[in-house]
Amino acid sequence: MTERILKALSEVIDPELRQPITELGMVGTVSEDPAEVQIKLTIVGCPASQKIEREVREALAPLGDYEVEMTVMTNDERNELKSKLRSGKPMKHNPFIEESNTTRIIFVGSGKGGVGKSTLTANLAVGLATKGLKVGVLDADIFGYSIPGQLGIDEKPTKVDELILPPIAYDVRVISIGMFVEKNQPVGWRGPMLHRAIEQFLTDVYWGDLDFLLVDLPPGTGDVAISLGQLLPKAFSLVVTTPQPAASDVAERSGAIGLQTGQKILGVVENMSYLELNGEKNFIFGKGGGQAVADRLTEVSGQEVRLLAQIPMDEQLRENSDKGQPSADLAQSGPELTKLVEFLSKIPIGLDGKKLKLNLG
Repeated sequence: MTERILKALSEVIDPELRQPITELGMVGTVSEDPAEVQIKLTIVGCPASQKIEREVREALAPLGDYEVEMTVMTNDERNELKSKLRSGKPMKHNPFIEESNTTRIIFVGSGKGGVGKSTLTANLAVGLATKGLKVGVLDADIFGYSIPGQLGIDEKPTKVDELILPPIAYDVRVISIGMFVEKNQPVGWRGPMLHRAIEQFLTDVYWGDLDFLLVDLPPGTGDVAISLGQLLPKAFSLVVTTPQPAASDVAERSGAIGLQTGQKILGVVENMSYLELNGEKNFIFGKGGGQAVADRLTEVSGQEVRLLAQIPMDEQLRENSDKGQPSADLAQSGPELTKLVEFLSKIPIGLDGKKLKLNLG
């Protein structure tokens, strides 16, 4: 009977760690007479406790009327769990710099604000997750954080001692400084504090085994972009611009700074390319900015940089983003976003040091 109980409980998945509770050491004593099962939560006040208890009771219901005792792990049990999650690696360890790490890291950057970089990041992340890929988003825009709102996240990360468990939305793990401040408070930090925050997002957060980590960069080429370039040397850059020269001239610098810190350029995305009304395209912000950025970055990098997508202005995209409901399935933006998601999903693993040969389809 014990094996049947454990098999039933193996169907219960911890909502934060996304692993069966039987593999996380969360199942304590199991008794048939009396019929009792002990479940050990990671911390006191675990926000997922009610969900876990409900699913445990549902899993056990076909086997009989079991009493479920919800308790908390001891320090030793919690340390064992943290070691398991870290695969034996020490805390304060950046998993993305390991040679064996196969996560494809993409910096989504722009030279200036207001070009839709965060909206693009959120929608691409959800699009990749809907393809069954394991995706994380790091909101590195410390001063202008917006990713939690874009993904409809209002809960705080759970802390298991020094280990941070990021909230999950649309099957995407997300971390942002916006989750640690109250009531939309501004963040007034200088260089060393910014570097420390970014470093902690990489070393203290449990990201799990990701296929993709999308990093929403702040606009410009300041401290955060340089720190991330040093901390994530195997990343790729996706440069976002709008069509007008005022944006494209600055976007070129965003891609160029990545080359200085070792990132390879995936390509350029031109956002807000046009507004379609009554079947006609209206080029509100002019034409050619995205291609101009791609051409100039080709010269700077010595490798072909392509214009990957031209995403139109889309009221539905704006409304969904305001509601925290991202989706690549949109009337006007959808085809371009879907094409871009497909392109990213086909990036081969282990391209560090190699030229990109990717098919846009």
